[in-house]
Amino acid sequence: MTKERETLQEWISASDNIVFFGGAGVSTESGIPDFRSVDGLYHQQFQYPPETMLSHSFYASHTEEFFDFYRKKLLALWAKPNMAHRKLAELEQAGKLRAVITQNIDGLHQMAGSREVLELHGSVHRNYCQACGRFYPVEAVAEAEGVPRCACGGVIKPDVVLYEEALEGTVMRRALDYIRKADMLIIGGTSLVVYPAAGLVNDYRGNKLTLINKGATSMDWQADLVVSGPIGEILGAVHI
Repeated sequence: MTKERETLQEWISASDNIVFFGGAGVSTESGIPDFRSVDGLYHQQFQYPPETMLSHSFYASHTEEFFDFYRKKLLALWAKPNMAHRKLAELEQAGKLRAVITQNIDGLHQMAGSREVLELHGSVHRNYCQACGRFYPVEAVAEAEGVPRCACGGVIKPDVVLYEEALEGTVMRRALDYIRKADMLIIGGTSLVVYPAAGLVNDYRGNKLTLINKGATSMDWQADLVVSGPIGEILGAVHI
């Protein structure tokens, strides 16, 4: 075991107010591609850039094309939780971890058993009619042809935050509160380039800021501990 992993184990063992902040890299070990790596979504060829197709204006003006892209690239209903998801759920059940704050929309943390999950960018599992407000499960979008429609005729929109849309204020405030009170903040599987979500970590006030990621991030210099490698492997080796 490396010195960094030994320190991670020691800090987790000594902490009882851990908060985890995670991004796409947490789910890549479940087979869900991330956005910015070599094989990620942003390096694939589409008629429009992915950032454009995942924007509110594209959704409004090219609705059918949006849903075609969304079904093919953002729905991964076959995916199962990996060791990172499962270990975080175990840490919560052991009374050590207070909350998972995630940029992911796949619902895998809840599937693994985590209860306090703050989804900054929403979830594919929540969908609602823009006309009447009725909520629908993910199957209503996944199994529809073209634009999914409510019984009232309105468009069923996924409850995910698109580019040009604001993050939900209540979720942001709760996330900030957890981070400010944490005795240990673990950041995993994120390059910390998506704002405003990435800016939340600047509110951490403790001295156990831990970064777990395959590659370097812009915040490595601020961290108290940097552990390089696959997050599932690293967290999976932690003893509770």
